Amino acid sequence: MALPRNRRPLRGADHDPDTSAADEATAVEDKARRSPGTAEDRAPEGRSARVQEREPAPARARRGLPWYLSLPITLAAILAVFLAAARFDLLPGLPNPFAERKVDRSQPVLLKSIQDMSRYTGATGNFQVIIDLDNDAKFLPSQLLGNRTLYVAAGTVGAYTDLGKLGADAVTVSADRSSVQLRLPHAQLDDTALDVKRSYVYSQQRGLFDRIGDFFSGNPGNLQQLEVLATEKIQTAAKDTVLTATAETNTRTMFVGLLRSLGFTTVDVTVVG
Repeated sequence: MALPRNRRPLRGADHDPDTSAADEATAVEDKARRSPGTAEDRAPEGRSARVQEREPAPARARRGLPWYLSLPITLAAILAVFLAAARFDLLPGLPNPFAERKVDRSQPVLLKSIQDMSRYTGATGNFQVIIDLDNDAKFLPSQLLGNRTLYVAAGTVGAYTDLGKLGADAVTVSADRSSVQLRLPHAQLDDTALDVKRSYVYSQQRGLFDRIGDFFSGNPGNLQQLEVLATEKIQTAAKDTVLTATAETNTRTMFVGLLRSLGFTTVDVTVVG
């Protein structure tokens, strides 16, 4: 019997429909692998296809500091935290590493000599002077070489009468021991005693080279020169005061009271020489 021309011949009985479906699924899967997009959009409806989805490429891990750099930085940060806590007493039980300890390693004081004194200090003057010492270079600016120091110095000067100079004729006593005449030498000024507790450097301006020199010097700022200059100025100023006259008056008053307490009714104390 002849088949119609417009109809396709029927598949034989040996054709398996399941095998055809598997072939089509394999074709769809191959097409999905070759073309972008998801395989599910291109798979025919009603048919399943096992398509392996693309996984995104793993993000590249960021490289950190190597261990030989991160370890010292971490230890330094921990140490800084502990030092700050100890400095500001944030941890009371933690000792303060910045605490200072004073150790006196001075040698014993040696008595070198004893000097007999026969002075009577009748007055003492307290002085204060401000030393403005400016040492500058002739051809260099003060920023490089030169220094200016303001030093506040305080010291005392005593006026005394040297009783060791009294001769045999310095004291005259009447026969009835009722009157006495005493002749004293003029008062003198003692050396200036600088009070280091009340003396201090108020301000100091130094050049670059002076700072470098003071770093290696045992006497920063040449403090000894300032002290010597202050002592000289105080000693000179004491001569222009009434310190010696006041000392003579006080010494005469002291001896008058002393001699009257010994029984003399008439006491004459004069300053001669």
